[in-house]
Amino acid sequence: MKQMRPVLFALGGLFIIILLIPTLLVTPFMDQSKGKLGEDLKVAKKEEIPVLAESPVAVPVYRTQANKTETIPLEEYVIGVVASEMPAEFEHEALKAQALAARTYITKKLVNNDSMGTPEGSNSLVTDTQAHQVYKSKEELQEIWGNDYSWKIKKITEAVAATQGKILTYESKPIDALFFSTSNGYTENSEAYWQGKIPYLRSVESTWDEKSPKFHDQKVISINEFEKKLGVKINKSIGTIKELTPGKRVAKVEVGGKEFTGREIREKLELKSSDFTWEIKGNSVVIETKGFGHGVGMSQYGANFMAESGKSYTDIISHYYQNTEIATAEPFLSKYTATK
Repeated sequence: MKQMRPVLFALGGLFIIILLIPTLLVTPFMDQSKGKLGEDLKVAKKEEIPVLAESPVAVPVYRTQANKTETIPLEEYVIGVVASEMPAEFEHEALKAQALAARTYITKKLVNNDSMGTPEGSNSLVTDTQAHQVYKSKEELQEIWGNDYSWKIKKITEAVAATQGKILTYESKPIDALFFSTSNGYTENSEAYWQGKIPYLRSVESTWDEKSPKFHDQKVISINEFEKKLGVKINKSIGTIKELTPGKRVAKVEVGGKEFTGREIREKLELKSSDFTWEIKGNSVVIETKGFGHGVGMSQYGANFMAESGKSYTDIISHYYQNTEIATAEPFLSKYTATK
């Protein structure tokens, strides 16, 4: 019997180990906080998209492809604009600044019942094009973004939610929240591109825009096309730049005995910017431009570079829209709904 005890102990230990093996195998995959099997092995958790509060108003938007007007809840409209006007890859603070600008723009249109630029009889307030603000629906964005849709729409929705119900004001009124892609190193005074001096749209430095992929551009036009588009005849010399704007763009230029504004040259020749230089090479005119857009208001790439350097969306807003305030949109939207 004494000789059998070691054998019995050995068998007993082996039996216990056998019982423990399933537990040892399962334990690493247990949810330690709830004691559940690792559900994350079965189904990857989907990132939750922020839920926006109900929009107080809806925006009648003319959809150019469908040739009809759609009524879109305000905050859904802002999401569609931010997603269309600024890359989702941009920093959160830049996206927040863009959301504020987009909401301010449409709030001012609503308050003033300003439907300028929309098709007659469409009963719309804005179009979905650059004539107002580019807007795309979530279905359209899903088709464009494909597999990136989930994280992109989540990121943009977060930016819109963080600023929901907020707009920019100057002297207690919604501002003209103009924006563009890339500056030439400076933004522009409003009156240098459009008529009318707007106190919060002043030329400021935006030197970080030099890092933008859209900072430089070159366009080559045949001399015949150049002369036809401007209605001039040129010889060996194209013309003389006579005046620059505060934002270092062309204000006035003389070409073939005719005087043009920099904006006229930009629009007639379809240039990226009114900061341009040119020269004749053979039978062509080679035009170099700096920046992309009209230059008034917020530079989108400038906003992103500011955000990358640690600046907040309030820093961005105060830089590009001087002496403005962030205010609630509710009082203005209430006036709009009262007239409906």
